[in-house]
Amino acid sequence: MAERERNNRDGGRGRDEERDSEFVDRLVHINRVAKVVKGGRRFGFAALVVVGDQKGRVGYGHGKAREVPEAIRKATEAAKRALVRVPLREGRTLHHDVSGRWGAGRVHLRAAPAGTGIIAGGPMRAVFETLGVQDIVAKSLGSSNPYNMVRATFAALGAEDSPRSVAARRGLKVSVLQSRRRDVDPDAVAAEG
Repeated sequence: MAERERNNRDGGRGRDEERDSEFVDRLVHINRVAKVVKGGRRFGFAALVVVGDQKGRVGYGHGKAREVPEAIRKATEAAKRALVRVPLREGRTLHHDVSGRWGAGRVHLRAAPAGTGIIAGGPMRAVFETLGVQDIVAKSLGSSNPYNMVRATFAALGAEDSPRSVAARRGLKVSVLQSRRRDVDPDAVAAEG
C-alpha cells in the first residue's frame, strides 16, 4: 500500500517509476524522538526500511525527518543505494548455515528444505521477504533492537558463499567441488566421530 501511495505522490516519473516498481520495501521500525524547546516539544521521526527485488538483492536504509512519510522516503532511497547481492540456492534458500553479529545482536541463519517457509522474527523476516528467500530458519540471540538485528542479518548474509565463488577461489570446477562433497558420507563421518 505504501508503494502505491508513493507512486501516486510523485506523479509517475516514467523510467524511474519502472525501475522502482521492481523493488519491494518493508518498513521495519519507526522511532519517535522529542526535542524539548522553549515552546514545548518538537517531534522527529526515524525510519528503518528494507528494500529488495525478491531475486537476491536486498538493502537497508535509515532516514530521519520531522514527518513520518519524509523519513520513510529518505530511508527507502538510502536502502536502494546500499543494495547487496546474496547468492541463493535454487532461488529459495541459503547455500549453507551462517552466523552474523552486530553489537550485542547475534543471528543464526540455517538453510531449510523446500516447504519450510520463513521461520524468523520481526526485522529478520522483513529482510528475507524482500530478499526472495522462501525457506529459512533464523534465530536471533542477544539484542532485540531492530537496527542491530537488521545489521547482524546483513553481516550474516555477507558471509554467505555460493559453490561457484568457492570453486573460483580454489581454482576448481563446481562439479569437482560438489563431487568431493558427495564423496564424504555424513553417516560414515558420524559413525567414526
